[in-house]
Amino acid sequence: MQHSIRILAAAVIATVSIYAYAHGNVTPQGVDTTGLPPLGDKWQEQNPYRGNKLALKIGSSAYNQNCARCHGLEAVTGGIAPDLRLLDRDCVDVKNENKKKACYKDTDAYYLASIRHGKVRNGAVYMPPFEGVFNQEAMWAIKTYLEARRDASK
Repeated sequence: MQHSIRILAAAVIATVSIYAYAHGNVTPQGVDTTGLPPLGDKWQEQNPYRGNKLALKIGSSAYNQNCARCHGLEAVTGGIAPDLRLLDRDCVDVKNENKKKACYKDTDAYYLASIRHGKVRNGAVYMPPFEGVFNQEAMWAIKTYLEARRDASK
């Protein structure tokens, strides 16, 4: 009986370890943002590419090369990291137009802070920072892609 418990415990530890180290040593892939309107040095407060077809295409490629490992292919979570299709879903049904705009602005700010600075809790890196790896155009192109995935998941 104790032998079975030890085997079971080892299996559980091995399974948990896979998820704990799922991020692995990931080398971010470059994002070619040629063709997108340049945004300059000042960080935008809201997604300037919302609805831009080229940003959607670039964002799709950038997401699937750099984010899908943790957040899931085509933004459908595999359970390791949050489902990013839900990031600003609460804003969609807001009836008051001013409140809806404020909701999207708040969500854009949260997204940008997360992607720029990463996520660290109790010293553990849950998401690496991408500031200095991706330019602002790439970050907003990925957000444009995520918005399209939100709309497609309804």
